[in-house]
Amino acid sequence: MTAAIETRGLVKTYGEKRALDGLDLDVPEGSVFGFLGPNGAGKTTTLRILSGLSHPTSGEARIYGRDVVSATNETRTDIGYLPDVPGFYDWMTAVEYMHFTGSLFGIDRKTLVARTETLLGFAGLAGVHTRIGGYSRGMKQRLGVAQALVSAPKLLMLDEPTSALDPIGRKQLLDMIASLRGRTTVFFSTHVLSDIERVCDRVAILNAGRVVKSGPIEELRARHGATRLVLEVAGPAAALAERVGSEPWATDVAPGEEGMLSIATSDVGRARQVLPALIAELGLGLVRFETAEVSLEEVFVDLVGGEGL
Repeated sequence: MTAAIETRGLVKTYGEKRALDGLDLDVPEGSVFGFLGPNGAGKTTTLRILSGLSHPTSGEARIYGRDVVSATNETRTDIGYLPDVPGFYDWMTAVEYMHFTGSLFGIDRKTLVARTETLLGFAGLAGVHTRIGGYSRGMKQRLGVAQALVSAPKLLMLDEPTSALDPIGRKQLLDMIASLRGRTTVFFSTHVLSDIERVCDRVAILNAGRVVKSGPIEELRARHGATRLVLEVAGPAAALAERVGSEPWATDVAPGEEGMLSIATSDVGRARQVLPALIAELGLGLVRFETAEVSLEEVFVDLVGGEGL
């Protein structure tokens, strides 16, 4: 599989602060790739290096096999980038802004007019003549994605694009991103786990400047206790929780109210064998026994030690 982005041993320091600490990353071409990590983990630093806005202290970073430090204008044309706080000329209309940014890439007028019409339609902004200063935050973010696509890039990089959006604005933007799957590689940096689960097919989890795990989302779940068992017993569940917690196949045990128990397990077969015997031994009655999927949030907390997003 062709790598749209590849980094090896990428380091970035600011004085004594090490923002990136040997970052190794592979982003396959055509994927919608989630770059997930807590605030301060190094996500924006990585994007700034990949986009050419900052140079690494050491290590390598390549986009479609070309070194980003020595990138030519041809390489930069292959990249669309939306920063976490995009800037606009508020006195322009969307069409004027698209024409202006497109002209910076040297796109001919006929192509630019047609592309602007297509992209503004894609962003849900066709026929909107209001000046950008009157746009909502969601409208500005969608315009930002459209602008980032004006050069028809192979790679679109988005830095926290849904931050500060209301639920409707978030849904509109995520639908826009999801529709790019298979047409453009999307590198989507965020700390919002639900956004990753909704639109991404692969994810890298970043912590303290390093990738701690990377791969397809379903594969990550499978490696980190992909099964959660939900039990309801007749009687107090505290004693059962204590016994289950000592079992090697139980990776997490969370007692609930009124006899409820949630168990993450690395060996569902063994859990199914042992649990009925434990319940009978403790004189409890089994009311409900269900299997549920472990969430990406649980995988994240397992990998980064519960640090806040």
